[in-house]
Amino acid sequence: MPRYDYECDECGEIFEARHGFDDPAPPCPNGHSEVHKRITSVPRLLGGIMTDAGHGGTATKEELRSKWAEETPKLRKKLVDKLGEEAVNKYAPSLNHKYDD
Repeated sequence: MPRYDYECDECGEIFEARHGFDDPAPPCPNGHSEVHKRITSVPRLLGGIMTDAGHGGTATKEELRSKWAEETPKLRKKLVDKLGEEAVNKYAPSLNHKYDD
């Protein structure tokens, strides 16, 4: 069963509870009924270059090369727009490489 963190609206007590996803919120250990879930972490969503190029982290060299070829021009454009062409050429020259050879 999943673990949830709660905070009592009346006394401020923070406590944990294990219960099913659709079960109602439990009462506060001090007997109060008004509680709310505390969000202590969020799922991480990956996009862009961090997206998995293969299936289950087993990308082939060709899949990785294709992903780099797709994402590098996007990254380079963002950096050029923000920092300028000269800064990108000086500090990130690898972004000038053509990956579609």
